[in-house]
Amino acid sequence: MNGLWLPVAVPEFFDQVAPWFMALPHCKTLGLELVTAGRGKVTLKLPFKDTLIGNPETRVLHGGVVTSLIDTASGISLYTLLDQPEAAATLDLRIDYLRPAKPDLPLYCTAECYRLTESIAFMRATAYQADPDKPIAHSVSTFARMAITKESA
Repeated sequence: MNGLWLPVAVPEFFDQVAPWFMALPHCKTLGLELVTAGRGKVTLKLPFKDTLIGNPETRVLHGGVVTSLIDTASGISLYTLLDQPEAAATLDLRIDYLRPAKPDLPLYCTAECYRLTESIAFMRATAYQADPDKPIAHSVSTFARMAITKESA
């Protein structure tokens, strides 16, 4: 997932969609921030907050928080490739937790939609703190794509 990032497919569309994602209740509660977006890729930031701690003794982030970050970044990466609204739902999300996130540091996730078919989007993502080469977690996922029609709206 390293290398040069191309611009999102349709900047005008993505500029409308990205704020909508960041305004979703779970994104606001977690404090997610869009750091960067390119064609097929996004990086989100999760600032550390005491309310997100899963183990008070070690101050490690709750695993569900990491899952939400990865799932959200993966979903948003799809919209960097689109030119119009469509619904998408997580079909499968597999996460390998490699190490606990260190307390008091933000957590980042870079997700990439690496293959897009008419009905399925395929993603991979890496959650990390200061160094993407020292990941907290890796994931692969698939999302169902559903066109929004007048009948379904």
